[in-house]
This record gives sequence, structure tokens and C-alpha cells, in this order.
Amino acid sequence: MRHESMIYMRVPFLVLLLSSAVLHAGVTVEVGKNTGLRTWQWTHEGVSLRLVQRLPDQTRAYVMGKGFPRDVADELATSCFFGSMFRNDGRLPLDFDLGEWKVVHEGGTGRMKVREYWKEAFADRKEIPKSARIALNWSLMPTVQHFEPGDYNWGMTVYGLPPGEHFDLHLKIVLGGNPLETVIPGLQCAPETLEKPAS
Repeated sequence: MRHESMIYMRVPFLVLLLSSAVLHAGVTVEVGKNTGLRTWQWTHEGVSLRLVQRLPDQTRAYVMGKGFPRDVADELATSCFFGSMFRNDGRLPLDFDLGEWKVVHEGGTGRMKVREYWKEAFADRKEIPKSARIALNWSLMPTVQHFEPGDYNWGMTVYGLPPGEHFDLHLKIVLGGNPLETVIPGLQCAPETLEKPAS
């Protein structure tokens, strides 16, 4: 699955490492020097997951450009999208199912809004063009993946929370046949507006 075709909106940014702040085992945080957007990266034995905040307006413009009506675009834009990249630069095969990951917010636990969620949610929305549905599906990180050493993939992941909310992400992967669970704490959905850092 090294080169699965995906539509992915890249947002150029320069990052400033915040003194390599370790929030949890293998987690660092960066902030865009010009944008103020934050990036979290988890690493373990050569495996890494990188999550980059996306402003609601970035997602709104993207999905409207693909043909989604404004009301649906607003629903998507305020659902907490992150640009995401998973890499396996280690020595062991990797498997995961995003449907098993947990979003912990204000003491409650929810699930990520994966490809299958949006297919079902929009099943009866006749005003959404088929081309728009396909574009969204291919923009999102595949739900179930197997990576051999050297494989990688990217796309968007969705957490179903309002702009600006904080949450912890509980990961579950299988590395070399052995289950591994960990947490990326203190993630934050991008706010509706963000002041850019002073230059």
C-alpha cells in the first residue's frame, strides 16, 4: 500500500521544534513558524504517525471545491480534520484499524470518523454529487492498513469534535504480530481562526 492513490491537500508550513518537547513516550510537538498550526508526531521503533492541524476554512474550501453543498461542507469543516501521515521505517510489519482507535474528550470516549462513517452518514443525501463522495473517500486515510517495512501512506483523519477542542488519541496497532497500545495526549482541533505568529 506504499503508493495508494489519494487526494491530499498539502498546506505549506515551516515548523519550529519546541525544544523537542516530549509529551508522552515518543511524542513531540511542533508549531508552524509562519502559520501557528501545530503538528504532533508519535514514533516507536521506526514507526511514526504525524498529525497536522487543519483550519476549518481549509477543509471547507477543499470539500466545496469538490462539489459538496455549503451546509455539508460546514459540517465537515467543523469535525476536526488533521492532515496525517503514517510511516513504517522500522524492521517489522505493521497493521492497524482506525475503527479501533479511541478519541477521549472531557471524560468521554468516542470513535474517529473514518471512511465508512461518512459513507453511511451521507447515504441519503441526494444533493451530494457522486464525484464529491469519491473525492472525500480518497482524501481520508484508509481505515484498515498493512505496512511492510518501508511502506507509508497519508490522508486526512477526522475526530468528530468542534474547532478548538482538546482530546487524547488512544492508538492500537499490531507491530510484528504483537499488539501495542499507546496515547497521543493533548491534541487540539484547529480553532476557527488562528493568529499567525509575529514574524
